Amino acid sequence: MSKLEALEQLFNLGKITRREFIERAAALGLAAAASPLFFPTPAKAATPKKGGRLRIGISGGSTTDSLDPATMTDMMMQVVICGQLGNSLVEINHKIEPIPELAENWEASADAKQWTFQLRKGVEFHNGKTMDADDVIHSINHHRGKESKSAAKAIVDPIADIRKDGKHTVIFTLKGGNADFPYIMSDYHLIIMPKDGKPDAGIFTGGYILKKYEPGVYTFVERNPNYFKTGRAHFDAVETLAINDVNARTNALKTGQIDVMNRCELKTVHFLQRTKGIQVMQQNGTKHYTFAMRCDTAPYDNNDARMALKYAVDREQLVKTILRGYGTVGNDHPISTANRYHASDLEQRHYDPDKAKFHLKKAGIGKTEFRLHTAEAAYVGAVDAGVLYKESATKAGINIEVVREPNDGYWSNVWLKKPWCAVFWGGRPTEDMMFSTAYKAGVPWNDTFWNHERFNKLLVEARAEMDQKKRRDMYVEMQQIVRDEGGVVVPMFATDLSAATDKIAHDPLAVNWELDGLKCSERWWFA
Repeated sequence: MSKLEALEQLFNLGKITRREFIERAAALGLAAAASPLFFPTPAKAATPKKGGRLRIGISGGSTTDSLDPATMTDMMMQVVICGQLGNSLVEINHKIEPIPELAENWEASADAKQWTFQLRKGVEFHNGKTMDADDVIHSINHHRGKESKSAAKAIVDPIADIRKDGKHTVIFTLKGGNADFPYIMSDYHLIIMPKDGKPDAGIFTGGYILKKYEPGVYTFVERNPNYFKTGRAHFDAVETLAINDVNARTNALKTGQIDVMNRCELKTVHFLQRTKGIQVMQQNGTKHYTFAMRCDTAPYDNNDARMALKYAVDREQLVKTILRGYGTVGNDHPISTANRYHASDLEQRHYDPDKAKFHLKKAGIGKTEFRLHTAEAAYVGAVDAGVLYKESATKAGINIEVVREPNDGYWSNVWLKKPWCAVFWGGRPTEDMMFSTAYKAGVPWNDTFWNHERFNKLLVEARAEMDQKKRRDMYVEMQQIVRDEGGVVVPMFATDLSAATDKIAHDPLAVNWELDGLKCSERWWFA
C-alpha cells in the first residue's frame, strides 16, 4: 500500500479530516490531487460567451412533479425551478457564503431577532410585473401557513412576523435570534413569485422563461431578456430531460444527445474520465445517503433495534464498493466535514456484528425481519447498497429483506411512508438548516418521525447563541444525540460527480448542491 493510499484509507475510515489529509500529503511530498477524493474541479477562467442550447440529462424526474416551489423533492425540479426559472433573496457562492440575490443587502439587530432586507429595484417577473416587498412577503408566507405542507415550513417556522417598510424593504422578526438567517433565505424552496399568481404557474424572476413543461419528462426554457443579473444566463435556451437510468444518461452524453449529466455511474466513471471530449466534475460537500427508520412504527420505535441496525452496516465497504472511494464514511448524523460545526472528535461508529447482536437481544424482538425499501431513484447504487447491508447484517444474526421499489413515484409513494427506506440528502450549508428540515419534531421532512426533547431544546438555543464556542458545543451534542438515539443510519457522505462536454466552461463550482449549487444553467456557458 502506498503512502497516499494509506492516507486515503485513514480518511475513508473517518480517522483524519480533509484538512489533515491535505496537510499530511503535503508534508510527505505527495499530490493530494492524485486521489479521487481530491482531484481539482477544472475551473475554466475565461470570459463567458452568450449563445447555444444547453441540454441537461438529469435523474429524479417524476410524473408527480409540480412547478410549486413548496413541493420540490427531486433534482430535476430543483434544477429547473431554482436554477433556471427562479431566485431567492440570498444565493450561496462556491465558498458556501451567503451573497445577495433578489435582496441587495441585509442587516440584523444586535440579538439577531430582527433582520432587514433591502430588495433590488426594477426586477421583473416573467409576466412583466415588477417585484416588490408584497411579493416577497407573499412568497415566504406560502410556506408558513398553518395548513402548509411545504418542505420549507420547518425553517420558516421561527419567523414571528414579516412586514414591509416601503416597496423595497422587508423586515423579518424572529421568535428567537438566528445568526444564520441569511442562509435560510437561500433555501431552494423559498423562490420569490408574484403575489397574484398561482404557485405552480412557473412565473418567477429567473434567467430563463418556461416555454414547455411535461412533468417528469421534459422542460424547455428560453433566456429571459430582462434578467437582472449581468453576466449570468448565457445560453439561448435550456432543455432538461428526465433520464433516471444512469447508463442511459451516460450513453446520451457520450453520443452527444445531451451536454450535461448528473450523478455519474461510479463503477465506470474512470472510463468516462478518459473519454475524449468529456470532462468529469467533482464537488465535495454535504451530500449524504441514509436509511431512514420511522420511530413511530415497530420495531423501529425501539432504540436498541435501531442501534442493532447501525452496528450491522459495513460503512467502509459501502464507501469502497458503492461510492468507489468517492466519499467518506458517515457517523449516523447528517453534519459533514464541510459544515462549520462538524463533530470531528465524536467517536466513529464501525461495523460490529457482536454489538449488533447485543442490541438486537436487548430489544427483545426475536427473529424480526426488517424490510428495507429502496430504488435507484433514491441514489445511484441504492439497491446494491441494500444488498450489501443485508449481507453484513446476516453475520450479526439480523434478517433484512431488500424490497426494490419502482423508480417513478419513489419520493411520493415510499419516502415518508414505508417504515424503513433508502434516502438521498443534499445536506444543507448550516447545521440549523439541516436539523430544522429533517430532525425537528413534527416537520414535514422529518423522515424518521423522531421526537427528542433535549434535541429540540438545543435546536432553539443553538440557533440564537452568539458565542461561537458555546454554539459549537451545542451542535456537537446534537450530532451525538442523533448518532446514538436517532432513527437514521448515515453510512456515507458522497462526492457529487457530474459530467459534461468539454465545450462547457465554468468558474469554481459551488458545493452546496449538485451541478454548481443547482445553478449550472445560469452560471455555465459554451466556450
